[in-house]
Amino acid sequence: MHLESRNNSNLSSRKANTRKLTVVGMLSAISIILGLTGYGFIPLPGVKATIMHVPVIIGALIEGPVVGICIGLIFGIFSVFQNMMVPSLLSFAFMNPLVSVLPRIIIPIVAYYTYKAVPIKNKNNPVKIGIGAALGSLTNTIGVLGMMYLLYAAQFAKARGIDSSLAGKAIFGIGVANGIPEAIVAVAITIPIVLSVRKIVKHKQSS
Repeated sequence: MHLESRNNSNLSSRKANTRKLTVVGMLSAISIILGLTGYGFIPLPGVKATIMHVPVIIGALIEGPVVGICIGLIFGIFSVFQNMMVPSLLSFAFMNPLVSVLPRIIIPIVAYYTYKAVPIKNKNNPVKIGIGAALGSLTNTIGVLGMMYLLYAAQFAKARGIDSSLAGKAIFGIGVANGIPEAIVAVAITIPIVLSVRKIVKHKQSS
């Protein structure tokens, strides 16, 4: 009886690990495809909201922060190489892992633990999921732009053709203009996907 219980436990553990690896691979691939195809940007009035970080949030809320960190790491590394291969005005900043990678591995930590901290017992409550998604998205905006300001304020100003003393205001403006729409879009996408995946997993476990 004890041996059977241990075997069942090992089987469940292997299934869980396989599921997590599958989620990492699938969501990382989605994030990369969004970046390569340009579909990772949603045109809104006056701005383009990126959704490339949304798979990182979804992974963290479905399978926990470790899975989210793995997806964020892959997304960040891809961002570095993408800016090396296809340089843009601000690629000098995004080639630095402190700008492209570090904030992306912090996203799932903030998203997951914010979600867990919301004092609502029902884990499938849309408000609970939405708050985690919103804070995770804002972490991406604040982390990337914050590191850019700390490390490359002068170069940013030069690239944008403005006085270096205005770099902080310009970066803050970008953060507000992009960060809020991106958070709203992240919430709108994350809630139904997380609820749907959990429903499917629950159905498979009960069958």
